[in-house]
Amino acid sequence: MSQSSKQKVIVVGAGPVGALAALYAAGRGDNVEVYELRDDLRDPSTTPLNFTKSINLALSERGINSMKHARCNGLLDAVLDESIPMYGRMIHGQAQGGELYEESQAYDAQGRYIRAVDRATLNKRLLDYLEQMPNVSLHFNHKLTGADFRQNTAWFEQRTFPTKDHAQNPTEDGSSKLDHDRPREIAVEFDFLIGADGAHSAARYHMMKYARVSYQQEYIDTLWCEFHISPKAPNSSYMISPNHLHIWPGGSLMFIAIPSLDKSFTCTLFAPESYFISLSALSPEELVSSFSKNFPGVCPELISSEELQQQFTENPHLPLISIKCTPYHYRSSVVILGDAAHAMVPFYGQGMNAGLEDVRVLFDILDSHDIYNDSPNLATSREKRREGALNAYTAQRTPDAAAINDLALRNYEEMRSGVKSPVYRMRKWLEETVNVYFPALGWSTQYSRVSFENQRYSDVEKAVARQGKIILSALGVGLIGFSGLTAIMLLRKNTLRPLQSFVDHLTS
Repeated sequence: MSQSSKQKVIVVGAGPVGALAALYAAGRGDNVEVYELRDDLRDPSTTPLNFTKSINLALSERGINSMKHARCNGLLDAVLDESIPMYGRMIHGQAQGGELYEESQAYDAQGRYIRAVDRATLNKRLLDYLEQMPNVSLHFNHKLTGADFRQNTAWFEQRTFPTKDHAQNPTEDGSSKLDHDRPREIAVEFDFLIGADGAHSAARYHMMKYARVSYQQEYIDTLWCEFHISPKAPNSSYMISPNHLHIWPGGSLMFIAIPSLDKSFTCTLFAPESYFISLSALSPEELVSSFSKNFPGVCPELISSEELQQQFTENPHLPLISIKCTPYHYRSSVVILGDAAHAMVPFYGQGMNAGLEDVRVLFDILDSHDIYNDSPNLATSREKRREGALNAYTAQRTPDAAAINDLALRNYEEMRSGVKSPVYRMRKWLEETVNVYFPALGWSTQYSRVSFENQRYSDVEKAVARQGKIILSALGVGLIGFSGLTAIMLLRKNTLRPLQSFVDHLTS
């Protein structure tokens, strides 16, 4: 490609991460082409990635900060105006006497909060801003079918029929059609390709033909199914608090609810595959009974028996995938971001936030390597500088992605059972107390570090481990001190008279 001041950047994937990456590149003057497998994601009839009608996401500091630096006036305000603050978890349960209870657990001692956002609405905002930029073109219904990352050429099938591809079944490509109906293939040259096309990434697949990528994929023994809580009739108000993420912890099971702007809640059941199989074999009455036992207060209080049965039967039961790989790039030609690089389970609400942060970190590093410096006095070519930047990006981001991937898996245990544990509550109280009264010590809970700060994920993991060791040491010293005090009190009460006699004998 040419050595002109403007790069030609191809972005594969028009979801939130790909759209933000395109905004960052276009804001720096690059000529940007975005290619998306599906139809226009702003069209309500477009098949979602997971065949569900709606997806609510948790937007936190990392995602907000990344949009803040996108150089798009009004973008962040527009997104935040269409979000709902969630100040903490609302834990639901049933007391021994049978009465239902709710217990609010604030996310942060400083009052900070996360936000519930609708994925489609967020995506629409990003794409609307992209469409207004003169150096950006959007290409929907284009499937990446090949790439030469030495010659910097990519091939796309230009489809004229709706795609059925999605995150769980990426191979439904219409290949059963007659040859004369096959889509037309086009070749596109580029300077730099950014792959942000999800967990089953075509960009990653083709990059692995060139780069020696270490790749790890794991499906955990948990499926998920979406449910829906309708607004309360007749005034269409929220059925439960809209400013909490609601959790019904059930040991190996969990049911959650996230608010929507239309006063409804998007809910998700997480459970082992065996539980889904057992539920599928139950009668409608037995299904309701199982929900009442494991998630008290959900059915029929929030979801009617008929709706519960219909939603469980009609909505897909989908797997959860965890992906780690490295490197994230090949030479100066390609880099993968978001789920394409590090798909994670959703239990920390960081999948999208980590992907958006990928974009900010990548372009910060590109800037620091003078990729957008047009000075003729630079000693190396733009390609060499970009290759150095991508090396630095992989080196920095790989341990961070691995850390949040692991933290997300561990947080599942906390959400489904740990939130009710006295040990969890004690540690949370202790860390928050130190944070409030001794801020100079820099203590904070793991959740606050992950959700309300921009500290590297790998540093979060180290800091939390260090705090844990200090807490255990303090508890050990306290236990020894308490044991010594107890012994002294018992001696004073002559309870340990035989021991006192022995001590007197030794000292006589």
